[in-house]
Amino acid sequence: MKLKKKSKLKTTIPTTAMPDIIFMLIFFFMVSSVLRDYEGLNVILPKAKQIEKLASKVHVTYLWVSKEELISIDGKLLDVKSIRNIMYEKRTTDPHLIVSIRSDQRVNMGLMNKIHKELRLADALKVNYSTKTAI
Repeated sequence: MKLKKKSKLKTTIPTTAMPDIIFMLIFFFMVSSVLRDYEGLNVILPKAKQIEKLASKVHVTYLWVSKEELISIDGKLLDVKSIRNIMYEKRTTDPHLIVSIRSDQRVNMGLMNKIHKELRLADALKVNYSTKTAI
C-alpha cells in the first residue's frame, strides 16, 4: 500500500494594509500621551518683588524641598546627607552647574542651612533660588 504525500498549503500574511495600521497606531499614541512639564515636589514658592530669569537652562539642576522636609533631585527622593555625593558627581561632569533650589515658603531654615552646608562641601557654589513674582 502506497501512502500519498500531503501537500502543504502555502499561507502568506497580506502586508498591504500594514503601513496604514502602523500610522494609525503612531497617531493614536501621539494624541493620547501626556507630556509632563517638570518633575518635583509640590511646593508653594515664595514671592519676590524683583527677580531675574536664568539665561540658559542647560547647566541647571533643580533641588526641590517641600514643607514636609522631603528633598528631591532629578525626581528622586533622598535625604540631606546624600546631597553631597550626588552634587559632587554632577559638579565633576559639568563644571558650569547651577543648583536651582525650589523650596516651599514654609520650609524650616535649619533644613535649608543643612542643605547649604552639603552644597558647599560638594563644591556646588552657584546657587539660584526660584520664586514667583509678587503682583
